[in-house]
Amino acid sequence: MRVRMVQGLALLSTGTLAGAFGYGAANLVPTFDAVPLDMRLSFHARLMEMNGITMQGAMALSALSALTLAALTRGSTRWLAGGAGLLAVASFLITRLGNVPINGRIKEWAVTSAPADHAEILNRWEAFNYARTAAAFAAFALLIFLTLRRDEPARSSKPWRAVTATPSRPRGSR
Repeated sequence: MRVRMVQGLALLSTGTLAGAFGYGAANLVPTFDAVPLDMRLSFHARLMEMNGITMQGAMALSALSALTLAALTRGSTRWLAGGAGLLAVASFLITRLGNVPINGRIKEWAVTSAPADHAEILNRWEAFNYARTAAAFAAFALLIFLTLRRDEPARSSKPWRAVTATPSRPRGSR
C-alpha cells in the first residue's frame, strides 16, 4: 500500500510538473515572442516571481517521490523510478543553472533596457526551457510506463492486476 501511494504521488507530481512546463513551452513562449519586448520583459519578470516557489516545489516533490519509490522497490521498477527521479533533478538543475540566471537579467532589463544581444540571451532561455520540459515529460513517461506495465510489480511477484483466488477442491476430488 505504501509503495502504491508513493507511486501515485510520483505520478501526480511529475504529471503536474510536465504539464506546467508543457503549458509554458506551448503557450507562454510563443506569446512572449509575439508581444513587444518591453511587455515581454515586464510579464516575464513578474511571472518568474510567481513561479519561483510553486515550480521549485513541484520539481522537489517530483524528484523526492520518484527517488523514494526507487528506494522502496527493486529490479527494473527501481531503475525506472530512479531514472524518473534523476530526470526531475535534471529539470531542477537546468532551471537553477540555466533559466534562473537569465531570469535575473530579464528582471533588470524590465526596469532599465535590454542589451544589444538580448535576442541571443532570450533564445538561450528558451532552449533551457525546452530542455527542462523534455526532462519533466520523460520523467512522467517513465512513471506512466512503470505503472502500466504488467511484467514486474513494485514489491510482489504479481503486477497491479487483480489476484484471483482459485477455488479449493474438497479432499479426495479431482
